[in-house]
Amino acid sequence: MEPVAVCAVPVCSLRAEPGHRYEIVTQMLFGEGCRVSGSGPDGWVRVTCAYDGYEGWCPNAQLEYIGPQDTHEVGLTKGWVNTLTFDGRPMHIPLGSSLPGLHDGVGVWGKHQLRYAGEVWNPLKNQMQPQGLLDIAHMYLNTPYLWGGKSVFGIDCSGFSQSVFRFFHVPLLRDAAQQATQGEGIGFLQEARAGDLAFFDNPEGRITHVGILLGDQEIIHASGKVRIDKIDNQGIINVDTGKRTHQLRIIKRMW
Repeated sequence: MEPVAVCAVPVCSLRAEPGHRYEIVTQMLFGEGCRVSGSGPDGWVRVTCAYDGYEGWCPNAQLEYIGPQDTHEVGLTKGWVNTLTFDGRPMHIPLGSSLPGLHDGVGVWGKHQLRYAGEVWNPLKNQMQPQGLLDIAHMYLNTPYLWGGKSVFGIDCSGFSQSVFRFFHVPLLRDAAQQATQGEGIGFLQEARAGDLAFFDNPEGRITHVGILLGDQEIIHASGKVRIDKIDNQGIINVDTGKRTHQLRIIKRMW
């Protein structure tokens, strides 16, 4: 059986190959679970993310190996940045970090002692509704764009939508093209409601971008940074430049 591990640093970047110089393909936030399927040079390991099945390489030193019974997620951190103690020393972890194996704010990962006294968001107890989803989405405003990113320190378009929907126990796949295969299609922009996902394609017809609709005239998405722009039946219009930046392909409702 493949070893079970969790991310033991605030943000762990998974790369296409074992080494810091290679492309970031995705990230795991603190507490996120994975299975280790291989090893590489200089302490790098190949992992598969438990949440979405995405694979990549990361330093073994950024993981902690725990029992499968301890990986059950009891909640997500609600603050933009949150503080816990890891072996008695403070660690600052981002919005949406997981807290597996903690009970009443206390837990043990192997030889490590964890304590967390901050706010916990339980996705199973928070019903999906547009205003709640948009409140979470707005917490990411002005986060810089980062290819493969999934945190408030740097995020890409599909990492943004996946992270927001995770707060409501609506699992999205990792890439925009994958997410476009999920949910129920909406025929026209005018039929969309806040919280629907809009997908955009490139000149070759491949879906390369996704954003969360605020209604039928505005969208919040990660493009340069997480921002709010105008949208019409053709696509996104940058509110700062007035230029069209993305061509609308389809709209999907995920709940």
